Amino acid sequence: MPDLNVFIVDDDPSVRDSLGLLLGLRGYRTAIFADAESFLQALSPHWRGCVLLDIRMPGMDGLALQRRLLELGCRLPVIVITGHGDVESARNAFKAQAADFLEKPLDQARLMAAIDDALAKYGVSSHESDQRKHFAELLATLTPREHEVMELIVAGGHNRDIADQLGISPRTVEVHKARVMQKLNVDSVAQLVRYSLGKR
Repeated sequence: MPDLNVFIVDDDPSVRDSLGLLLGLRGYRTAIFADAESFLQALSPHWRGCVLLDIRMPGMDGLALQRRLLELGCRLPVIVITGHGDVESARNAFKAQAADFLEKPLDQARLMAAIDDALAKYGVSSHESDQRKHFAELLATLTPREHEVMELIVAGGHNRDIADQLGISPRTVEVHKARVMQKLNVDSVAQLVRYSLGKR
């Protein structure tokens, strides 16, 4: 997994060591933290991958860290691991958007499947985020009038209706429409609608 890391946050040294060794042997890059606070201090917006997070830790517990990551807008998927699994903690973990909830002792096959799934989802959401950002940059190149025309096209307006609404000729609408499509690098109205809805 190029440039993707598995961040292990667990206060138990033996768990940290065994997870680090297991994942290292499987070809994953890991970064290991003994508590939530040290993870938060080191956290960088450039980090890519997923987090393996123990629930019960001294100081800030895993669920509190999960909620904090959400508040910070961190998009790293979190796999919760616990030796004290119960319905309430599982529910709280999933409410805070956990990718999975695994009980110790960890089943290796299930752990690997959860990590692979989380990294795949991270890759997709990261790609979509990059595309949305790129589209927003392209949108910023439109003039206010082109933006108006685009909004009316996306709302389903025909050239003549748009012309009447904006007090311009249908030919001028056609020119604006062509410029919008060119600037946004789309070749159909359907594609324009899809992109404007953030579905690329």
